Amino acid sequence: MPQPTPYRRLFAVPGARAFTAGNLMARLPMGMFGVSAVVMIAGTRGSYALAGAVTATGLAATALVAPWTARLVDRHGQARIAVPATLFAALGSLALVLCVRGGAPDWTLFAAYAATATTPNTGGMSRARWSHLLRGDPAGLHTANSFEQAADELCFMLGPVLAAFLCGTFFPEAGTLAGVALLVTGVLLFTAQRATEPPPVARTTSASPLRTPGVPPLLACFVATGAVFGSMEVVTIAYADAEGHRSAAGVVLALQAAGSCAAGLVYGARGPSGPVDRRLAWCLLAMAVLMSLPLLAARTAGKLPVLAAALLVAGTATAPTMVTAMALVQDRTPRDRLNEGMSLVVTALLAGLACGSASGGWAVEHGSAAVAFAVPVAAAGTALLIHTLTHGVGSRRRNACTNSDRTH
Repeated sequence: MPQPTPYRRLFAVPGARAFTAGNLMARLPMGMFGVSAVVMIAGTRGSYALAGAVTATGLAATALVAPWTARLVDRHGQARIAVPATLFAALGSLALVLCVRGGAPDWTLFAAYAATATTPNTGGMSRARWSHLLRGDPAGLHTANSFEQAADELCFMLGPVLAAFLCGTFFPEAGTLAGVALLVTGVLLFTAQRATEPPPVARTTSASPLRTPGVPPLLACFVATGAVFGSMEVVTIAYADAEGHRSAAGVVLALQAAGSCAAGLVYGARGPSGPVDRRLAWCLLAMAVLMSLPLLAARTAGKLPVLAAALLVAGTATAPTMVTAMALVQDRTPRDRLNEGMSLVVTALLAGLACGSASGGWAVEHGSAAVAFAVPVAAAGTALLIHTLTHGVGSRRRNACTNSDRTH
């Protein structure tokens, strides 16, 4: 009798299908809100600068608020915190729509969009459930983390396309309104699955993940990895624009996400092998090497289809790197602060995205789009360097502690 596939075993876990369905519905709007806000504000106010500033404010507010929301989730439970936090964020989105439609002053747009920062990290909550359900099953948790990363890629690949379709086909506010409906419905369905919810820890003596050994270097890696994504997005759009095909930039970037999604599913179907630290080193090395392909394609071939193929291949390094790094975060973060630890990962990625976007834009302005593809290569190399240096220091410290214990 054939053995069930890892993913079939994963979703045979009682309650897994139900909470995953709700979580995917809640996660899809994460790829919709930014595009919807830009289309809505720019179309009404006639300023892409204003639209970009408003969405950047929302990202900055999310980076600050998300860890606090996650800490409350750890202490009081997913259902008790995620539902009111989601409803407050939904009111922020609806307020943004009303302010745009009603011609309110520009400052109200910033205030309304900043209020959406309470949106809970639905991907982190789903990973926390898998970690709770699959305790003692590292192979199963590896498959679950791979699936979650593939789901992230799929949502951020489909979300902007759906948002652009809704805003363009119906009315500028359609993308935001549909995103709110999906988010609220998805969170309500997800939190209704109480049997799979990790138990809250009202009081904890565990240190903050920021002070947990091994976590800060990982967050630094995530900042550098976020810079890879942010710079690649800006540089690819600029390159497509220079080639006279700016409208095709979204499709080209979607190919990178598609490569990552496929690689994530394949990576999850294979069981983990070797220490996680070593696996992460190999993943970061692969990312640094593969991110050089778009640079080579832009400098040598100079054609958008060749760049698209290079991005598809380069994307295959993304998901395995994120899956392995996330596994290390889960391993090193105290269990009663797991949601907080994973929200700090989001904060690190957002910081990296902002730095990468700025660096990529500067490189395009002061050089050329083709040369600017060196920025994501440099960011990937920085991530590898950070891990190599900190892993060596961490290993020496662990060995010193072990020898000290033996002498006593």
